[in-house]
Amino acid sequence: MKELLMRSRKERHFSRDAFLWEKWKNRILLASGVFLFFFILLKGAFVTSWGPATNYINYSVKTTVNVTNAYPEVLNASCNSGQPITLAAGTTMTVNCTIQLRDYNGWDDINKVNGTFYYYANLSDDPDDNNVHYSNTSCNYTSNDGEYLVNFTCSFDVWYYANNGTWRINVTANDTYSKTDNDYGNATISALLALNVTSVIDFEDLAVTETSTEAISANVTNFGNRPINVSVYGFGGESEATGAGYAMICAIRNITLPNERYDLDSATIYDDMTPITSAPVTIPDLTIQKQTDPATQMTNATYWRIHINLTSNPFGVCNGTVVFSALAP
Repeated sequence: MKELLMRSRKERHFSRDAFLWEKWKNRILLASGVFLFFFILLKGAFVTSWGPATNYINYSVKTTVNVTNAYPEVLNASCNSGQPITLAAGTTMTVNCTIQLRDYNGWDDINKVNGTFYYYANLSDDPDDNNVHYSNTSCNYTSNDGEYLVNFTCSFDVWYYANNGTWRINVTANDTYSKTDNDYGNATISALLALNVTSVIDFEDLAVTETSTEAISANVTNFGNRPINVSVYGFGGESEATGAGYAMICAIRNITLPNERYDLDSATIYDDMTPITSAPVTIPDLTIQKQTDPATQMTNATYWRIHINLTSNPFGVCNGTVVFSALAP
């Protein structure tokens, strides 16, 4: 009886284990089937070679093309080595802009580069104007790397009165297939305060106690790119260190500062004119505008007189210096 009971229990355990094994076996088979399905699907999606797959389920076809010409590329454009540009007073200054280009047909496939240099408020295709726009239709080749990179220089002769502020260099590159690319970079032109003045104020011959009857003009021309005010001061001779306090140093004795005077009106009498001083003084009402027309410089006149005073009682040739300075208005 005891042996029968033990055998019955073993049979029940065996039956339960068999049931569990069948259950897990079915799950494993189902998971294997799902894995195989996605494996086949993914294998079809990621082709590792051209030609037919197993049983010609899919067929991979190679595609090919030979690109015979690449467009040129403007990689960089900068002027004056990226530094602000200070123009040359009263004349032109050559502004050099460096252009870096690339062409995968070879550096020598780029056969022409042109550029415009213009004030930011204008357009690249505007007409040339000394104030705001310059063109170079044939920039110069400078160097290459032996493969794909090549450098050109675009130069522009910029007049002193060109607008100060932000400018742009716009470059177009052409290749032997007549394909083009263009791009631009920025540059800065600094404010230029500059002037030019009549070289000599010559009162000619005067005796002690005499005052010059004719006002001598000294023309002041704006040589910069902004409107200017003007200040003046004076000293005797050619050295401020030795001539301070004098208008002129003479062969014998000297002429003191208050005896040399100026005004903006040639008709103003000597007594109503402003005596020159040893420190800079801004001349009232004298603002000289910036030049805009190539043929017309912006110039204003100042007028000067001198009195040879008896107290100093000078004699002989007398020389002095008047310093004119350009100021921002």
